[in-house]
Amino acid sequence: METESQNNYLVAIIGAGPAGLYAAKQLANQGVYVVLINRDIKPGGLAEYGIYHSKHKMKGGLRKQFRRILEAPNIEYYGNLVVGRKGDLTLKELDALGFQAVLVTVGAQGTKWLGLPGEDLLGVYHAKDIVYHYNKLPPFSQMKFAIGKHVAIIGVGNVMLDIARWLIRDVKVGQVTAVARRGPAEVKFTKKEMESVARNLDLADLDDEIERVATRMQAVGQDPAAAKEFILSALVKAQDPVSESRFTFDFLASPSRMIGGERGQVRGLDVEDTALVPKNGDTKAKRLGTKRTLPVDTVIFCIGDRVDEDFGLPVRWNEFVKSPEPHYPVQENSYEAYDLEAKRPIDRVFVAGWSREASNGLVGVARKDGENGARAVLQYLDTQPPGENITQVLEEFRSRLSKLAKKVVTKGEWQRLESQELAEAGKLGLEEFKFASNEEMLEVIERPTPQPAD
Repeated sequence: METESQNNYLVAIIGAGPAGLYAAKQLANQGVYVVLINRDIKPGGLAEYGIYHSKHKMKGGLRKQFRRILEAPNIEYYGNLVVGRKGDLTLKELDALGFQAVLVTVGAQGTKWLGLPGEDLLGVYHAKDIVYHYNKLPPFSQMKFAIGKHVAIIGVGNVMLDIARWLIRDVKVGQVTAVARRGPAEVKFTKKEMESVARNLDLADLDDEIERVATRMQAVGQDPAAAKEFILSALVKAQDPVSESRFTFDFLASPSRMIGGERGQVRGLDVEDTALVPKNGDTKAKRLGTKRTLPVDTVIFCIGDRVDEDFGLPVRWNEFVKSPEPHYPVQENSYEAYDLEAKRPIDRVFVAGWSREASNGLVGVARKDGENGARAVLQYLDTQPPGENITQVLEEFRSRLSKLAKKVVTKGEWQRLESQELAEAGKLGLEEFKFASNEEMLEVIERPTPQPAD
């Protein structure tokens, strides 16, 4: 698609995380005028609020890239603006305004639970809420979490290790136990991620745990010694410990319920032993019927996320539904939203990033998928005539926003907020500073700019 032919195309992108931002760049580079709509006041999404809070160098590098993207004159930014059935705008309203395409990159904003008894007990949480909390995303930044002395984390992926790192190095709890339906040969974290907590491993307990599950691993051709060696390999470059927290694993154990105590506080986690059975070249966990109770006072689920069912698109398997036979495929993937009842693609609506494939939590993967989603949109625009009323559509959109009973944050206002946070970090001698509430951020944005003295 030639840039010269694209000056009269207008696309809305909903969600300003890595997928949405890199998609905006891809479209803007082709001359498309982009309106970027974001639920949060600040852009960044996963990169701002999902990466571990102390990875300042990584976050700083990503913020620089995002600043450059948003400097493009043909990208408008509107933060603190929620799209959804219960939001400030619905997807249908946005479509009716006259955008030639809408690309949805809102991520997996819903919460995935297993539906187990006791999920409503005090002390039972989802990892996403904890990650948002320590990364200071309002309103999670202001929430209180009742973290006890012995915490069970459900899952053995990279998010589990982020949560374990926070519990061990920041909160400094007594014990953290990672509970997994599968065995030690199928952990999903990397050696690098394990280095942050490896010095807190209870090595004797790990020996016992590997021995306990060895027979079940060998039954499907897995090597217990190799699995143990991988976990221990993190010790070579492990960070020095800062707490006395014990880190343990409980493999081949499937959670079945949380047990409540006084005042509705969780006091135990029932798990059912599992065995591994081969399936399509992989394994799956099969429940054995034998149960045990782990005496824990906090349970945190690290089991992935799901999209928001109130957003306004059909949902299946925790994701928005994509067309099974796309008209505009990219690398054999579908980016077209699909109406299950009508059995056809939803006109002009595309999905990318976690909205297309939930819980793939790497920034690089989100970036690539956002760019591919933009390519699908460009294929579609190639079939459409240039818009003749882009200015009118933009004016109607801005007029609609002006009628909302809330502050919508523009690009210039976000830049002012970012400058203030950088200044505060400098004054306090911190690598990073964030205002912890939307109210504080909006107060800074609306504060009059000091005028230079005559």
